[in-house]
Amino acid sequence: MTGSGEAPSTARTAVGPSVRVRLRRLLPGVATLLAVAGVATVLAGRLPGTALLFAVATGAVVANTVGVPDAVEPGVALHSPLLEAGIVLLGASVSVAALAAAGPSLLAAVVGVVAVGLVLVELLARIAGLPERTGSLLAAGSAVCGVSAVAAAAGALDADESEVALAAATVLAFDAATLAVYPAVAAAFALDPRVFGVWAGLSMFSTGPVTAAGFAYDPVAGEWATVTKLARNALIGVVAVGYAVRAAGVDAGGGGGGRGARGALGGRPGGGDGDRAAVGRYAPGRPPDVPRGVPRGGGARERGRAPGGGPRGAGGRLGRAVPPRVRRPRVRHPRRAHARGRRAPLAVVGAAFLAVSAVAFVVARGLF
Repeated sequence: MTGSGEAPSTARTAVGPSVRVRLRRLLPGVATLLAVAGVATVLAGRLPGTALLFAVATGAVVANTVGVPDAVEPGVALHSPLLEAGIVLLGASVSVAALAAAGPSLLAAVVGVVAVGLVLVELLARIAGLPERTGSLLAAGSAVCGVSAVAAAAGALDADESEVALAAATVLAFDAATLAVYPAVAAAFALDPRVFGVWAGLSMFSTGPVTAAGFAYDPVAGEWATVTKLARNALIGVVAVGYAVRAAGVDAGGGGGGRGARGALGGRPGGGDGDRAAVGRYAPGRPPDVPRGVPRGGGARERGRAPGGGPRGAGGRLGRAVPPRVRRPRVRHPRRAHARGRRAPLAVVGAAFLAVSAVAFVVARGLF
């Protein structure tokens, strides 16, 4: 009886401190987020811009200068789910009538622009000589929803950490640039808020910058940008499954036989290098130590002299063929190669982004 009566109190004392400890760890970070939100709201009241834009800018400046202290890091880590919840609530503020009027056309525009972006980045990546998985990660990140799509595609393609880091860094670079450029372009050309919102939602990469850029220009633009971007985000599962199916097909097709034969003729590991050399350098029907053009029997002159014209050596009855000169490969500077490796993804995504952005702008103008 005593043991059964003490068990509940022991459980309560075990659970209670753990919850209090977790809350104590989260509170400093949550207070920091609230302080940043308060500063952003004050700045939005005194300067041109929205509180969301100032909050994103403040967080970026703090994270890249002084950094996030360890004491507030657990609570600050909640910014991602809180931001996602806020974006969903912002999207819900769009009027049902407006969404119903543009719904089918907007959905078709989202699917079409995403398909164009995927195909274009994949094609340009092949032309630029990028690895296949790197091109796919760049395509998913730029066409669907930024770093989240990169992570989803990486799981489907079994990508390396270096490939994921390169694709994520490329996406974030364009997020920073478009967040500043898009509202300025819209203000310069006095775009209709709905047109700008749909344009940003169709062509910008990540959800946070899309929402910030939309509301920085106009509240109506922010609402339409959020709705359009959420529609794009819904395709992340379809794209990830498509890449998984393609990767499974490649593994099934390339894991069978035929590698040995390819190695025998192509010099791959698994045999055949010597055979390939014999086929390429010696005449059919001759022993492998007799080069093309040297008679098998020959007279005394041929028997007494090596194929190169010198006296017969100890290497055999007819001597050995002098191997052809092997060209030394060009040694490239590692820093230059690394710089080219970083510039190629930026060039590929940049070229595709300009084309997709132009298509998205035409589509957005056609919707309104």
